[in-house]
Amino acid sequence: MKRFVVGEARDQSTLFPALLDDFVADDNPVRAIEAFVEGLDLRELGFKGVDPHATGRPAYHPSVLLKLYIYGYLNRIQSSRRLERETQRNVELMWLTERLTPDFKTIADFRKNYGDAICRVCREFIVLCRRLELFSQAIVAIDGSKFKAVNNRNRNFTAIKVKRRLEQIEESFNRYLGQLDTADHAEPALAEAKTEHLKEKIIKLREETARLQSVEEQRLQSPDQQVSLTDPDARAMATSGKGTGTVGYNVQTAVDSQHHLIVAHEVTNVGHDRGQLFNMAKQAREATGIKELKVVADRGYFKGEEILACHKEGITTYLPKPITSPNQAKGFFSRDSFRYLPENNEYSCPADQRLIWRYETVEKGMKLHTYWSSACGSCAMKEKCTTGKQRRIRRWEHEGVLEAVQSRLDWNPEMMRLRRQTVEHPFGTLKAWMGATHFTTKRLKNVSTEMSLHVLAYNLTRVIKILGVNELMKAARA
Repeated sequence: MKRFVVGEARDQSTLFPALLDDFVADDNPVRAIEAFVEGLDLRELGFKGVDPHATGRPAYHPSVLLKLYIYGYLNRIQSSRRLERETQRNVELMWLTERLTPDFKTIADFRKNYGDAICRVCREFIVLCRRLELFSQAIVAIDGSKFKAVNNRNRNFTAIKVKRRLEQIEESFNRYLGQLDTADHAEPALAEAKTEHLKEKIIKLREETARLQSVEEQRLQSPDQQVSLTDPDARAMATSGKGTGTVGYNVQTAVDSQHHLIVAHEVTNVGHDRGQLFNMAKQAREATGIKELKVVADRGYFKGEEILACHKEGITTYLPKPITSPNQAKGFFSRDSFRYLPENNEYSCPADQRLIWRYETVEKGMKLHTYWSSACGSCAMKEKCTTGKQRRIRRWEHEGVLEAVQSRLDWNPEMMRLRRQTVEHPFGTLKAWMGATHFTTKRLKNVSTEMSLHVLAYNLTRVIKILGVNELMKAARA
């Protein structure tokens, strides 16, 4: 074969390097993994087996299996069986594990048994990034995204799903009974075959009905009236697409706006983000060490109590207020059309009338003040304002904190663009790495461990891109 790149003959003797270390370049990422793990105090992080047992079969040191998992997630190899195969043929892993080849059961048990310790390792890498002064900007973006669990949508049941499925079974049952009646008028041989086929279908429908009734009993005993058969902790969650949804987990992240590092993360099975703002902001501040932290999030996180908690802790928040009132859609004046006058504790309406304070109430632990004007009955603009006797405005006792948030966002509208540029990038990268199935383990505890490994691999990749392998190794060994 002329004018082609020609390989060597398979029976040609080859002189390989004398040392395995010669196969691994000086800037290979596995050297950064080695330096990072060797610099950890595994005993303090919660790993058992750091000290060998006096008797019994020798065990693998936790550092070997931890290096193996970090390398696997860094190279999109999450399966314990695939990791076992890679240790037998991958030169980088041979160097990293010193040619040890643990079996897949040992590899899988390590991830299952040391979930909390692996999560602490992920946080230790953030501490290393903090020492490298990678969090110089005091802005963090917070967002959540839905990740698929090992649970098909057909094996997740809510009240609506069970009701809809039972209605479908009843319709099919009635249709088959009608077909049985018409089959009697056909030829005897054909009628017998058709009748037998329909009877089998009816038996299967009855079995399905019994199964659904058993599932319904489990669902009623569940606190959130939902049950998943494959992964009991997975939950049905709505997504942005109309009429779509996924059965999985809601992953919360706080991302540094400068280098797009995930400084904090948490896996929940709650389908919304409303109660996560203060939790993630507090974790982000502890991780970065920035006291005067600025946090930006989308309107899904808007909740008065959460914003107030951030305010009390000195965390500055930027997030838009969702429009939940139907008044504007009906053609009425919106709440924003009424201006609060703090010096008099009154509101000014579009008709330039004053809504004075009337009384206060407590609802769901929140103190609310109510205002209205006595001039509403004779107002020429009433038809654009309300259909009742008067337009009432209710104000939370800490409404000033929410108004300050809106004012900050009005003066800094670019913060929402910064949020999209910051927090969407890690989610897109992680989901591309995970593939179509996302998580491969079951139960919230194991899924959290898996997510920590993904986040650690992502952050490790980012720091290598920013500083290089050699700089990261120096910092890990310092």
